[in-house]
Amino acid sequence: MAFTNVFIAPSFTIHAGRVSDLRSIPLFSPPSHTFFRSRTFVSKDKNILYASAYDLNAVGSASLKSSENTDSVPMPIVLIDQDSDSEATIVQLSFGDRLGALLDTMKALKDLGLDVSKGTVSTEGAVKQTKIFITESDTGRKVEDPDMLERIRLTIINNLLKYHPESSERLAMGEVFGIKAPEKKLDADIATHIQVKEDGPKRSLLYIETADRPGLLVEIIKVIADVNIDVESAEIDTEGLVAKDKFHVSYGGAALNSSMSQVLVNCLRYYLRMPETDIDSY
Repeated sequence: MAFTNVFIAPSFTIHAGRVSDLRSIPLFSPPSHTFFRSRTFVSKDKNILYASAYDLNAVGSASLKSSENTDSVPMPIVLIDQDSDSEATIVQLSFGDRLGALLDTMKALKDLGLDVSKGTVSTEGAVKQTKIFITESDTGRKVEDPDMLERIRLTIINNLLKYHPESSERLAMGEVFGIKAPEKKLDADIATHIQVKEDGPKRSLLYIETADRPGLLVEIIKVIADVNIDVESAEIDTEGLVAKDKFHVSYGGAALNSSMSQVLVNCLRYYLRMPETDIDSY
């Protein structure tokens, strides 16, 4: 599956090695569920990513300025791709040009029990695009657990906010991580779009666009699993205040028929329009 917002620019490649003596970051932990169908892949490289930076502390603890013009702030994008590589989960982050955030992110991913086999970084203007390939340390396989995928997403967003606090007003997580809430939140009922399309004889493509919030991915997977639909792969795209997710799904080893598609859409619409529930109540 193709990435969104791909930049063509000079880049350098990060090679395998070991990260050490880097500061960990706090992690927001969503509710625990496991719903992805088990699939087996073997990673060729289980080393931790090594990267060098000019100065790990060069960014410092930036503070928000009330005069910050959010129109000039690049759109924060965190994309988790489960579809393009059979052996690894691909994570792509597009935002500012600060390498310290990359180093701390690698350490935070290691603390989650993950390995990064390779990665690339490219820059165009004020936007830096980082692309990394992740596997589970204990199995060498790509990440299949939606709870872990959500923890990866929130870990990266948390680190993004740490080095780019000016991005908080453009992310739904700005308020969650205690930085600065968006001035105008999206109404989930208005923002939500759900489509089921043909994707060959054995699977369908489910597209969901809705207002982002913590735990959203895990709960979407739970709703899909509750109607006995299998998720084969996914592309999870956090774009500012909006989550834009694609799931390749099947029912009984085949594509969804019109009746099953309608059941799935109705269930998802009902859930996504529900008021947010406190995370401790799960």
